[in-house]
Amino acid sequence: MQKLELDRQLEIIKRGTVEIISEDELKRKLESSIKNKKPLNIKAGFDPTAADIHLGHTVLLRKLRQFQDLGHRVIFLIGDFTARIGDPTGRSELRKQLSPEEILKNAATYKKQVSKVLDLEKISTVFNSVWFDKMSVLDILKLTTHATVSQMLARADFKKRLAKNEDISLLEFMYPLLQGYDSVKLEADIELGGTDQIFNLLVGRDIQKDFNQAPQVVMTMPLLEGTDGKQKMSKSLGNYIGVDEPAQEMFGKVMSVSDELMWKYYTLLTDQDLQEMKSMHPKEAKLHLAELIVGQYHGEAAAVSSREEFQQVFGQKELPSDITVYELRDKKSDVLSILLDSGLIASKNEARRLIKQGGVYLDSKRLDEESTVIKQDGVLKVGKRRFLRIKTQK
Repeated sequence: MQKLELDRQLEIIKRGTVEIISEDELKRKLESSIKNKKPLNIKAGFDPTAADIHLGHTVLLRKLRQFQDLGHRVIFLIGDFTARIGDPTGRSELRKQLSPEEILKNAATYKKQVSKVLDLEKISTVFNSVWFDKMSVLDILKLTTHATVSQMLARADFKKRLAKNEDISLLEFMYPLLQGYDSVKLEADIELGGTDQIFNLLVGRDIQKDFNQAPQVVMTMPLLEGTDGKQKMSKSLGNYIGVDEPAQEMFGKVMSVSDELMWKYYTLLTDQDLQEMKSMHPKEAKLHLAELIVGQYHGEAAAVSSREEFQQVFGQKELPSDITVYELRDKKSDVLSILLDSGLIASKNEARRLIKQGGVYLDSKRLDEESTVIKQDGVLKVGKRRFLRIKTQK
């Protein structure tokens, strides 16, 4: 009976993972947990340096949810202290430090969005400032004895910066040590992170050994490419799908990913059987994927409605039924001003880029100049999914 439960848990836990260090240790921890009916401590740390969560973040969150559903104790560590330093992982320059007020504001927003994936009543939310704020200078200096400069310089991102003769602060060297010490304080059995976090996660194992604790199992999850199919999903790159985005916008963005990337989305963002999905026509499979993802964050009714709206607009070339109306009145009527003032486009640079690339139309006429004045009623279309009904108030 215990063997069956072990195999069941392993199958769920291993889905979508890149690396487990080590799988034998994981099996032993799970066997002990099942035998003694004692949940494992599953740690995942989040530095609230940004307020918004996108689907790339949910890859890790969904894995945490699986651990929750298996009966383990998920520790949602908000690194409010370490966020004051800024994780240097993957960065080619010194990180900007956030104020405590900015961090707490982001953390509150973050937690609200996380509730769309995790059961907040079944997680332990911890702030690492609880122990770090109490540590003396001597305590911090003692912590530095658990790593060497040569170990730190082995990091790929630090190597690149050294090769370019760019500065690395001593403060940045401290980040992996502090993250590792979090694992000691939490007595973590397993820690999850992205593949770009492997160095920090392994430091945690080493420090736990130094404190006479059993080393945590390290599990890494893949980084999810954004809608461009090339780079890691990121708000700054504009290739993200936010969990708080309107249902129709989310549906359209999922439909824009390539057929090849679609299967990775299925693996990491759903619990569907991949072989069963691959038996479907690619277009139908992608519609199903978009419906599943929208359903997770907006509910089944919104998912069905978004699918119908998408097929109406892009299948039958009809306009959406709920286009926002923009009345010009005494406002500036050039294309650039309308795009910005209506909120259809967030920044002037993005608006100019879309106009230059031929992505802005008034009805069927392409608008190539940002200074073009609109003098008639019509529907302004930006890209494939954004519409604005213009009223000139004649």
